[in-house]
Amino acid sequence: MDIGIGLPNAIQDVDRDSLLEFAKRADAKGFSSLGTIDRVVYPNFEPLTALAAAAAVTQRIRLSTTVLLGPLRPNAAELAKQILTIDNLSGGRFWLGIGLGARADDYEVSAIPMKGRGKALDRLLETVKRLWDGHQVGPRPVNGPPEIMVGGQVDAAFDRAAKYGDGWIMGGGTPEVFADMARKVDQAWERAGRSDKPRKASLAYYSLGPDAEAHAERNLGHYYDFLGEYAAQIVSGAAKSPEMVRSYIEGFEQAGCDELVLFPASKHPEQVDLLADAVGK
Repeated sequence: MDIGIGLPNAIQDVDRDSLLEFAKRADAKGFSSLGTIDRVVYPNFEPLTALAAAAAVTQRIRLSTTVLLGPLRPNAAELAKQILTIDNLSGGRFWLGIGLGARADDYEVSAIPMKGRGKALDRLLETVKRLWDGHQVGPRPVNGPPEIMVGGQVDAAFDRAAKYGDGWIMGGGTPEVFADMARKVDQAWERAGRSDKPRKASLAYYSLGPDAEAHAERNLGHYYDFLGEYAAQIVSGAAKSPEMVRSYIEGFEQAGCDELVLFPASKHPEQVDLLADAVGK
C-alpha cells in the first residue's frame, strides 16, 4: 500500500511558507501523493491553486485533490483545462479525486443548489472526460488523461466511480468501514461490466509530537465543528502516536486499500518528518 500525505491547505492558519516547505519535505521523504481538502466557506487555500504551487517546488511526488467538490465548479471546460495545466506543470503527476460535498453553506455562497448535485457531478465528469479525450481544451496531458478517483459512500457514488473513474476514494472512516465500502466498489465494477480492477484509496488524520492533542482539537475540531458532537470523534480518532499511525496503516492495508493519504492536524512542516519516522521512510 502506498502512503500519501495531505498538504495543510485546510489548516485554518495556513500560510505560504509552511505550505511550500511541507510540500518540499513530503517530496524528499518519499511519500506517494500530496492530497488536498476542499471547502469554500473556510479560510483554507483552494486545492487546485495550492497544488499548482506545490508542483513548482516538487519533482517526484504525485499531486491530488482528495477530494475536489465537483458540483461547485460547474464550468466543466474550465475545470478540465485547470487540471491539464497542473498535469503539465507537474510533469504528469496529477490525479483527480472528486466528490459532492455535504456543506450547505458552500453551495449557498456559490449560488448552486444542493438538490441534484449528484446528476450535476455526472454531467461534469462526462464532459471533462470527453474534452480530455478530444484534446479540445488546455495542453495535452503528459501521460494520457489524469486518473480519476470518485468519492462517496453510497451506491450512487460507487456506480459513478465505475462509470467515470479509475477507482474510488473514502473521505474518512475506519479500516472496517473501508473494507465494507471496498466490497461495494467491486460490486459496482461488476455491474458496469468492467474487467479492470478499481484502485481504492482513503484519507485518515494524524497529529504527532508533544502538542499532538492540542493541534488536533484546535484544527480538526474547528474544521469539523459543523458536525456537532461527531467532531469530537474525528479529533479523538486522529493518530497521535507512531504506534497508532502504524496500526492505521496495517488496518487499511488489510482492508484492501491501495493508497492511504494521512492528513496533518497542523501546518508545521515538522509533521512531515514525524510521519516519515513513524512509517519508516
